[in-house]
Amino acid sequence: MKQQIIISGLGGQGVLFVTRLLAQAGLEMGLDVLTSETHGMAMRGGTVLAHVKVGGFKSPLIRKGSADMGLYLVRSNIPIHGDFVKKDGYRVVNTDQSGEYLFVDATNQARGMGSLLLTNLILLGYAVANKALFCDAEIMRKAIVKVSNSKNRELNLSGFEKGLALKG
Repeated sequence: MKQQIIISGLGGQGVLFVTRLLAQAGLEMGLDVLTSETHGMAMRGGTVLAHVKVGGFKSPLIRKGSADMGLYLVRSNIPIHGDFVKKDGYRVVNTDQSGEYLFVDATNQARGMGSLLLTNLILLGYAVANKALFCDAEIMRKAIVKVSNSKNRELNLSGFEKGLALKG
């Protein structure tokens, strides 16, 4: 199993947390994992891009046009990072607007659950439910349990489950 994934969002959206979850899921499956993040102005709401490579890769960076999957925590980053995903790759986008991608309004769903912090987990669950990622729901649940702190573990799992239930 090999997959190249980019995660694109804005500072404060949990891009790095999703990166950690994907890396842990790969490790749970006994796969080699490489990650790299570009923080930039992340602390001030700037664009953040993370690269995750699962399988036998030598370099952590993903070339434009090579990613198998793009997870966009904000639709406005598609023009910025959209060219990383290959033509037949998956794009999973947090938006209420349809397009040439899988989409779910994860922000509105998170708001309904009482915590905008769940946006990234809802989007991740939606991606897993739509088989856009290398792992299944059980592996991701294990990763969430391992990576989440004890205070947020159950909340994080509930956000992920919400995303799974919204399969498109």
